[in-house]
Amino acid sequence: MKTIYLDNAATTPILPEVIDAVSSAMASTYGNPSSIHHVGRKAKSLVETSRKNIAKHFNASAQEIIFTAGGSEADNLILRNAVTNLGVSVMISSKIEHHAVLHTMENLQKEFGITVKYVDLDEKGAINYAHLAQLLQESGEKKLVSLMYVNNEIGNILNLEKVSELCMANNALFHSDSVQGIGHFNMDLKKIPIDFFVASAHKFHGPKGVGFAYIKKGFGIHPILHGGEQERGARAGTENVHSILGMEKALEISCVNMQEESTYIQGLKNYFINELKLHFKGIEFNGHSDSETDSSYTILNVRFQKVYAMLLFNLDLKGIAVSGGSACQSGSNIGSHVLHAILPEKEAEKTSVRFSFSKFNTVKELDVVIQTLKKLLN
Repeated sequence: MKTIYLDNAATTPILPEVIDAVSSAMASTYGNPSSIHHVGRKAKSLVETSRKNIAKHFNASAQEIIFTAGGSEADNLILRNAVTNLGVSVMISSKIEHHAVLHTMENLQKEFGITVKYVDLDEKGAINYAHLAQLLQESGEKKLVSLMYVNNEIGNILNLEKVSELCMANNALFHSDSVQGIGHFNMDLKKIPIDFFVASAHKFHGPKGVGFAYIKKGFGIHPILHGGEQERGARAGTENVHSILGMEKALEISCVNMQEESTYIQGLKNYFINELKLHFKGIEFNGHSDSETDSSYTILNVRFQKVYAMLLFNLDLKGIAVSGGSACQSGSNIGSHVLHAILPEKEAEKTSVRFSFSKFNTVKELDVVIQTLKKLLN
């Protein structure tokens, strides 16, 4: 049975070119980048070249890129530093952020007594920018806004430029968990004066366990991992050399092919939306996930009109891999915190499925999914 993989928001298949880059580095570049001999210096040079090349994709400087073990660590590094190092006492976020942000803020609130405020959302999960402006103007305390670029469950796209402008006008810092956007959308930091964002390689066909934090020049960052002076003192631990090189290759390929691939994947998504509407009465799309302009072309969150308790399990038995929400909370029986935040209780309790696409998917696969759903639901 051939697997049909439609859970690319959880993780993406690794590109063959990336596997080659990683395996080549593992075979030939075994030195510790902190060693002063030529074997170590070779590894260090490759890491620093990767840093420069990654930075170029964003019009950033190499010193603004800090390598991490992924997006969650990068979020923690930035948010904790905002409180302990940069004087932030008020954080403004939304209730549909990734738990790497929400749970970190909750811990900072318990540990340091900071204030956490949540911006209003509409029924589609879109940010109320007027309310955000109001929250920014409420007091003179140092503030940080943390709002994700692309929501990992419903695909809503944040207007980064608008939020950046609001933050600048109110002397607030702006952090964005951009894990679902990097490698899929262009981010030019000359046009978007964001202070911090994070990325994770496995969301754009790179290896797992590696990512980076972008930290605008001028912010002194203290480590949350201690034991060495790697990453300019911002993160202790020997650099994951082969994975960093793999991430560089994955990002390069994603950026070079972005226009072509986004057009193809959007076509798949549009086709799937039309087929779902044709075959399933009363179907709804959560958030703006059915919009070409307000949602990522990679994510579609579908709400059926009944509760189908075993739907994900039965799809898996048929070789179709999908998700009910973030993979980070799979195994939880409380449902999606994103959908519970934006939908009435009765609607949130209905069965919703997140289908997420990549360039490796085909129309033929989507036809199989539609036929399988018809057999399971009708």
